[in-house]
Amino acid sequence: MRILVVGGGMGGTIFANHLARRIHHEMKTGKARITMLSASHEHVYQPGWLYVAMGRTTPDELVREQQGLLEPGIEFHVDPVEEFHLADNHVQCKSGKVHEYDVIVISTGSRPMPENIPGLKENSINCYTAENAVEFFRQLSDFKGGRIVVTVGLPHKCPMIPLEITFAMHDFIQDRGLLDKTEFYYTYPIGRVHSLENVAKWAAPEFDRMGIQYETLFNMKEVDGKNAQVLSEEGGAVKYDLLVAVPPHKGQEVIEKNGLGENGWIPTNRTSLHMEGEYGKNVIILGDTTNLPISKAGSTTHFEAEVAAENVAAVIKIGRPVRSYDGKVFCFIEAGKDRATYAMFDYQHPPQPKAPTGAVHAFKMAYNQLYWASARGLL
Repeated sequence: MRILVVGGGMGGTIFANHLARRIHHEMKTGKARITMLSASHEHVYQPGWLYVAMGRTTPDELVREQQGLLEPGIEFHVDPVEEFHLADNHVQCKSGKVHEYDVIVISTGSRPMPENIPGLKENSINCYTAENAVEFFRQLSDFKGGRIVVTVGLPHKCPMIPLEITFAMHDFIQDRGLLDKTEFYYTYPIGRVHSLENVAKWAAPEFDRMGIQYETLFNMKEVDGKNAQVLSEEGGAVKYDLLVAVPPHKGQEVIEKNGLGENGWIPTNRTSLHMEGEYGKNVIILGDTTNLPISKAGSTTHFEAEVAAENVAAVIKIGRPVRSYDGKVFCFIEAGKDRATYAMFDYQHPPQPKAPTGAVHAFKMAYNQLYWASARGLL
């Protein structure tokens, strides 16, 4: 069986490594082959950009060579796919090379799109790339006081980042002795401070305790840089001295160009993780690339990848899949520089975040280092 993995991020990497260990014998005897196609030779631990933005780590600490993370026997090429021919079971890459497959796994991720909101890209900071996170740290370090506004677009990657970045900035400003000169103003598009109801119920009292103001039902329409204000679809206007954005996201452009899903999100079965539609029988979708109504988080991708790898291995060995994805997600929530909590949930059970502790924060910091073992499928 020829398994083709498109995307060398968390989903593709964990899937390929888990599968390679499960079908080691079949790969050794030539009955199965795993090929990965990526747009980059680097693998990035994206949750780490938050710590770059706070000056607590540097971009180079968050990057590894992709090839070094893969199990022996996985064929790896830096050659991004440009055309998906699902009816004929092959893809064509930028180089012109064609790769045929029996099963394809698409895990191409998502991209921030601040340019979709007029004025947002030019007048705000965010922490979704290395360059943006470094610039975030520079502007936050140079901040002398005034109003910091957090504005959020939907959908976005990493469900907890609006809360985390707000808490982190509060402690950063406090450590610089500027808390009495700074006003924090948090906005959110729906009628509570977070999309998950129980997370919102936990976070709002935290905001109250820390003196962070918030406004809900605030959907960004545009940013008026000349007058330093954010305008909402609801008719509101919020003035800022420093604008921090969680920009709306889309799936990758190649998904849109190939007509696989609106805005780059591919219609996906919520339990089998196969693509919906005529050609979905041998097409698996992972991570941010799905259109599933669950958090676009690293842990979502991790748990999906494990299920998918076990099922592909089972199909190879016994002819049928053995597991269903239950919507499992586990998200750490950094509640400042030295406290954290977490949200664990699935399709049937909502999250129940507890009071933040130093112990959970220490666990999160440890996981930041252990991630590379996780990517290899060892955790």
